[in-house]
Amino acid sequence: MTTELKKHPRVDVADALRGFAVLAIILLHSIEHFNFYSFPPTDGQSAWLNFTDKAIWDGLFFAFGGKAYAIFALLFGFSFFIQHDNQRLRGNDFRARFCWRLILLFIIGNINAAFFTGEILVLYALVGFVLVLTCRLSDRTVISLAAICVLQPIAIYNIIRALIQPDFEPATINWMQHWQAANDVQTNGDFWTTVKVNLWSGQLFSLGWAWDHGRVFQTAALFMTGMLIGRRGLFGKANLTLWGRVLAIALVCFFPLYGISNMMGNYITNSVVLSQLKIIIPSLSNLAFMAVLVSGIIFGFYCTRRVSSALALLIPYGKLSMTNYVTQGIVGSAIFYHWGLYARMGITASVLLGAAIFLVQYAFCRFWVGRHGHGPLEYIWKKATWLWS
Repeated sequence: MTTELKKHPRVDVADALRGFAVLAIILLHSIEHFNFYSFPPTDGQSAWLNFTDKAIWDGLFFAFGGKAYAIFALLFGFSFFIQHDNQRLRGNDFRARFCWRLILLFIIGNINAAFFTGEILVLYALVGFVLVLTCRLSDRTVISLAAICVLQPIAIYNIIRALIQPDFEPATINWMQHWQAANDVQTNGDFWTTVKVNLWSGQLFSLGWAWDHGRVFQTAALFMTGMLIGRRGLFGKANLTLWGRVLAIALVCFFPLYGISNMMGNYITNSVVLSQLKIIIPSLSNLAFMAVLVSGIIFGFYCTRRVSSALALLIPYGKLSMTNYVTQGIVGSAIFYHWGLYARMGITASVLLGAAIFLVQYAFCRFWVGRHGHGPLEYIWKKATWLWS
């Protein structure tokens, strides 16, 4: 076998999952107006439109809130494994190269952040070093580390301290002041002022929010889990029995977790314990539902011809996931922020706009993948990764 052939083949179901996640993200970001929660008054709206607004908001956040991002993070870890193992098969050590790749991702993320404060690539670039540190550990060790991260160790520590010491107050990040600064410039600022504020206050808000809501540990856990999925080849059709177990366990876990997350405020009086449980329980609930979505999509992709054909349509969109994700933020900010069109749309109109953006992006993806091996940003990221050999 030649050196060029020593590589893992592209996994279609991973691209379908990636496309599904980015589609869900654009719909969520559209109804949020890309972190700019400014909506027209609803007093004069029809009862029917008020109903659709609420149904769309509640339905999309129930189905995708905290789950689409989690799928995206899971696949980031999976992609790392593919790249790392492809180089291992050639006798190369990919770890230093991946560190450089994360620096490049940090730069790309900040370009995106100049437009959209809620972007996640900067967080991925920072947390991604956990993959470099764990990629040569045994499966058992990685599973243990991922489990610790899933359980939110800082939150657990804070709960124990609060139970022992009633006046204990955990350290928090004052990200609200940075959110307010970003919101003010989204409401009133010109383009360059918006870029300046987004790159400082917008990123401090985004990273502070991620820390206070358990996203840092959750992201690390998902990265490691995705790497393990790659190691064991679990996205293959031969592992449907395992995914059936995942689906069953996730369903059993999700409903009590979701119920507890919505009712625990009625029973827990210690404010610190409650605030920390509001990090742990919803995080676990979201991960359980994410597992339902992932396992369900895998079953649909391999077991049902019609569902498989429908999911396969998302493969081109998934192959250009970074290009699609970044351009969504640029287009969305140009539509909703003050420097752009400053559009005032209700939730129903906003989700239709998100669907329209998706369709335009999808048409471009279908055109592009027929002519190129990588998306535009994906190609730039790859070429920059290998600037030296």
